[in-house]
Amino acid sequence: MSEKKTIKKEEKKEVPAKKEEVAPKKEEEKKEVPAKKEEEKKEEKVDEKVKFSGKYIKAIGRRKTAAAQIRIYKNGKGGIVVNNKPISKYFHENKASLALQPLKLTSHLRDLDLSILVKGGGSNAQAEAVRHGISRCLILIDEELKPSLKAKGWLTRDSRKVERKKPGLKKARRAPQWSKR
Repeated sequence: MSEKKTIKKEEKKEVPAKKEEVAPKKEEEKKEVPAKKEEEKKEEKVDEKVKFSGKYIKAIGRRKTAAAQIRIYKNGKGGIVVNNKPISKYFHENKASLALQPLKLTSHLRDLDLSILVKGGGSNAQAEAVRHGISRCLILIDEELKPSLKAKGWLTRDSRKVERKKPGLKKARRAPQWSKR
């Protein structure tokens, strides 16, 4: 029995030594985190400097229950603000690239400033509504862009919505299971 007690005491002595080794790693991680925050602040300052002034061209894009009001300012520097946030902060990367497809296709990504207000729907519907609105604005700027945008299908309002639930059914068309007896 005495051997068991000594083993337990030795094990207890080893445990505090491991905790001391873990503590410096946490301090190192804490040192790295503030540096990352400073970089993020710099990026935000760059994006917030977009100032919209002068005349603009506006259009509305819609998808499902989302509606996007687009204002395009000519002679810009490529600043894009969605609901008073930079587009990179509002949409994820793939959704932002989806919304900006018309600008990339027509190579107007760097020479126009965009102010966008989006309401309703989910993130995917909002991104597609923005794409629809930008396409409409680009046609107002240059009528020659219409064939290329129309070929991609970005000028057509995608009117597919969720069908409403009907009374007596479980979903829009799903009926309760039928039982013979």
